Amino acid sequence: MDTMTQETRLPADIDAQPVVQAAAALRPVLRRYQAEIEREQRLPPALVEQLRAAGFYRMVIPRALGGLQADPLTYLRVVELLAEGVGSVGWNLANNGIAQLVTLGLPDGGVHEIHGDGVSVIAGTAVQGGGQAVPVEGGYRVSGRWTFGSGCQESAWMLGSFQILDDGQPRRRPDGGSLFWRGVFPRAEAQVIPGSWDVAGLRGTGSFDWTVQDVFLPEQRTVPHIGVPLDNQWSRWPGLTYALPSQAWVGPHHSAVITGIARAGIDALIALACEKTPRGRTGMLCESPQVQDAVGRADAILNAGRVYRGAMIAELWNTIAAGGETTLEQRARCRLASTHAADCAREAMDLVYRHGGSTSFKRESRLAECWRDLHVVGQTVTVAPEWYPIGGRALLGMDPGSRLR
Repeated sequence: MDTMTQETRLPADIDAQPVVQAAAALRPVLRRYQAEIEREQRLPPALVEQLRAAGFYRMVIPRALGGLQADPLTYLRVVELLAEGVGSVGWNLANNGIAQLVTLGLPDGGVHEIHGDGVSVIAGTAVQGGGQAVPVEGGYRVSGRWTFGSGCQESAWMLGSFQILDDGQPRRRPDGGSLFWRGVFPRAEAQVIPGSWDVAGLRGTGSFDWTVQDVFLPEQRTVPHIGVPLDNQWSRWPGLTYALPSQAWVGPHHSAVITGIARAGIDALIALACEKTPRGRTGMLCESPQVQDAVGRADAILNAGRVYRGAMIAELWNTIAAGGETTLEQRARCRLASTHAADCAREAMDLVYRHGGSTSFKRESRLAECWRDLHVVGQTVTVAPEWYPIGGRALLGMDPGSRLR
């Protein structure tokens, strides 16, 4: 099969892709690091090197820059499998991929500065706000504080958003609206705020607040926001991967984290049920019809959501591969499918947690770990319930707002 054919077709068997197989093989290794990840609130350097060697930090980078140029379903499956191992690992790799896509929209000099070796670990956020900048020759002087710096302990670069001040006033769009830029800072120029990530789950993401103070940011490491929340400014790169709308990536990336954690939760109940005899009973937990029902229902619920999500992403891919343009309704369904898959994961996790009995609330149990991590992922705005009315307005022929354009 030639390169062009490969580029226009999604893999027939996602799980057969080498990078996906590498993620599946790494799951038991992640379990050995779990306690350290939770305690230290970061991915250990030795683990980061293994993730780097496996290619996980260059999945969405173009082949021209030494990356794998993975399609979204392959990328999402890797994220999902890593989240099965440890939720925080899946989260950080998911966010790294989106940050890499954002930075592919930088001027050429910035792209090659950041991605010159094909491997770039990027933390921070693409969400608007957090910093202010003053124009200077060759760039800007930037100060600011940003939240949710997931992966900041292992990253080489930090992504943050800022407004430019002219005579003390923020620059505005022609319509008078707020205008923001994104900038990429070397990690060494950022200060992480200790104690700013005190949370119930996903502690290992190290999503601390971070600041820069009067740092010079060269023009080549900046790119303007054009829309909300992300635009595929990376579309100048050749290949179908970079022609996809942002809805094929943003939303699905966190949805894959939560479905991976839910899969681990179901497997945790299955393992527990086959070894636990509940107090006061003579039969094992797996002999309970209620537990059997919960496992069956949870598996069906979770996989129904996963299949819908994959189908909607594939529809976007196939539309572009056929030379067409995606419709607002297709993009809406892709975001709806991502949120629905997350809600399916939540429902499945609550089912298996309930039927784990007293084991479920013991802090050291796998069910407790999965429940905590999953419900933190479920609170993120990318899979929030507000996406249902946004999608509904699109399907009703109404204006869904800028977040779906």
